[in-house]
Amino acid sequence: MNSNDIKKEDIQQEVFDLYDDYAHNRVTRRDFVEKLSVYAIGGLTVASLMGFLMPDYKNAIQVNAGDARLQSDYANYPSPKGGGTIKALVSKPKESKGKLGGIIVVHENRGLNPHIEDVARRAALAGFISVAPDALTPLGGYPGTDDAGRELQSKRNRDEMLEDFIAAYDYLKSHPDCNGKIGVVGFCFGGWIANMMAVRLPELAAAVPFYGGQPPKEQVTQIKAPLLIHYAGLDTRVNEGWPAYEAALKENKKEYTAYIYPDVNHGFHNDTTPRYDRTAAELAWKRTIEFFTAKLS
Repeated sequence: MNSNDIKKEDIQQEVFDLYDDYAHNRVTRRDFVEKLSVYAIGGLTVASLMGFLMPDYKNAIQVNAGDARLQSDYANYPSPKGGGTIKALVSKPKESKGKLGGIIVVHENRGLNPHIEDVARRAALAGFISVAPDALTPLGGYPGTDDAGRELQSKRNRDEMLEDFIAAYDYLKSHPDCNGKIGVVGFCFGGWIANMMAVRLPELAAAVPFYGGQPPKEQVTQIKAPLLIHYAGLDTRVNEGWPAYEAALKENKKEYTAYIYPDVNHGFHNDTTPRYDRTAAELAWKRTIEFFTAKLS
């Protein structure tokens, strides 16, 4: 059986949990392959399972680079407290008139890969100017594979990377096509960045963390931006921090809406992997765009 013949419903939850450990550097590739072999039964091979679990950047892109509806290109901006100079994909609707609300799109723990560039273009098509920075720029940029990207990103200090995305806010704030109202959406590592940008930037207009780590509860008092928070029901690792975060948000009377999507995995919005859940992803993205439209106009 090859990877194209495998169906998501035939895979045990433990396999997705194991992939989550691998994707977040909690197990090595060698250990991942060894543990995956336990589930290589009934015609499944380790190779076919690996092929099934890995991202498909060729066939799962929704808005391709060069889409005629967009003006999209790379730019560099200064990040003096972070990596020095950061490369980012900047996109906006080609037929836009007037200034647009700005969205910073923050990647996962593997740099600016094709999926996050796709998400940034989707945000632009929804009527915004989007900036998707690559925190791997100081190390040469996204290296072309997620495995290598994770390895590179592990070599950077996450607080310095946070400074890179805060610098993206400054870049977008002064962009001639931006109306000055800026939000952030981030996924996994990017979800933590989105939460921390809400802590650090009192002028931030909106923050949307997808299954992201929470800020220390004592820092919640600093949050001014309204929050739209998305969690995956099966993501016990990230979700364990939610009760304390919610309690702090309530105690400090912060504006937030949170959704926990039942029976979906961490990474459910990423349509390049089998963790993707179309119903939850489309609903979460619809809510995200409606939220940004309300807060960034």
